[in-house]
Amino acid sequence: MSIAPDPRPRETEPALVFDDPLDQQSTDDTDRGWGDRPSGDSAADLKRFLDEKPPHHI
Repeated sequence: MSIAPDPRPRETEPALVFDDPLDQQSTDDTDRGWGDRPSGDSAADLKRFLDEKPPHHI
């Protein structure tokens, strides 16, 4: 008795990647990763300063 091969395609497992992870940029390497907003005009800078100012700084 022979068993017929399954006609459905098999899902292939992802291949191992041996790239150097330090060659890739992480989110911590960007300004956005540190919570910085995209740079804008001086009015946006003033708004950011006022938004992020500690309460004890008048």
